[in-house]
Amino acid sequence: MKEKLENIFKEAQIAITQATTRHDILQLKSRFLGKKSDFSSMMKQLGSLPAEEKPAFGSDLNILKTRISELLEQQDEIIREADYQKAIGRNTLDLTMPGRKRERGSLHPITRTWQEIEDIFLAMGFEIAEGPDVEDEFHNFDALNTPQDHPARDLSDTFYINDDVLLRTQTSTVQVRVMQKHKPPIRIISPGSCYRNENDASHSPMFHQVEALVVDQGVNFADLRDILNVFVRKMFGERIDSRIRPHFFPFTEPSAEIDILCIKCFGKGCNLCKGNGWLEMGGAGMVDPNVFDLLGIDSEKYTGYAFGLGIERIAMTKYNIPDMRLLFENDIRFLKQFS
Repeated sequence: MKEKLENIFKEAQIAITQATTRHDILQLKSRFLGKKSDFSSMMKQLGSLPAEEKPAFGSDLNILKTRISELLEQQDEIIREADYQKAIGRNTLDLTMPGRKRERGSLHPITRTWQEIEDIFLAMGFEIAEGPDVEDEFHNFDALNTPQDHPARDLSDTFYINDDVLLRTQTSTVQVRVMQKHKPPIRIISPGSCYRNENDASHSPMFHQVEALVVDQGVNFADLRDILNVFVRKMFGERIDSRIRPHFFPFTEPSAEIDILCIKCFGKGCNLCKGNGWLEMGGAGMVDPNVFDLLGIDSEKYTGYAFGLGIERIAMTKYNIPDMRLLFENDIRFLKQFS
């Protein structure tokens, strides 16, 4: 019987050492130790042996099982290591090859323009003021001398949340809040988001403005003109002049529209300026005394000017962007041009 056990072990040893896959190991385990194996048959014979022979034969069977199991484990480890080495060989990293180029991000053109505007005005002694995007009618309309029947109050122009609460249509609301809390002299800009019910190639329901406000004794229209000239040349270059045309706004008197010399044709006339030679930039004027009186500022003692510029319009002009919607579509091909 011992001879038969030894033959089983030798046969298992030869078969196991020739195994090359883990699947082979599983099959060999079933072949030599499974339910249909010779080992299993001999275990069944154990019950029919005389009592005095059972201990020795049982011990020999356990020894055989242990030896075959050890061979299977050893060969399985060898196969695992071989598979690992093959995987390393397939995925070898060549350290001499150049690395993958990592794309660098860039600031959005609106962000670039916003930061440049802030830098220019900070250098001229202005401070930056901020306010909420959700406003009430008092700060957005009433305090800015806007009459009840003004078209800007209509649902077709303004996004209302309820009867008295709305998304601000201009950052002039920040000027109102500053004049409520601080006494002159005041010298601030208020960049931020605004919301109006408009959407086409040159308008967006959400856009950005920068408003400027200066209140002090002796402030006049010439000061407004000088500040605008300095800003325009800093933003667009020394060759670009600005001009002021008469206009009307409820909260300034007198009021004006701001134009700059066309940055493409320099006044000769082209497709950008539609042959006019000038580009519209925003509105400006001297603060209406009614606004001062409503906010508790002595209009006999103080004067001031204010102007508002569209940040999108400045960005489109500066970077020759033909359609405002490009600024909000986040097309990576468009944004890469500003890296």
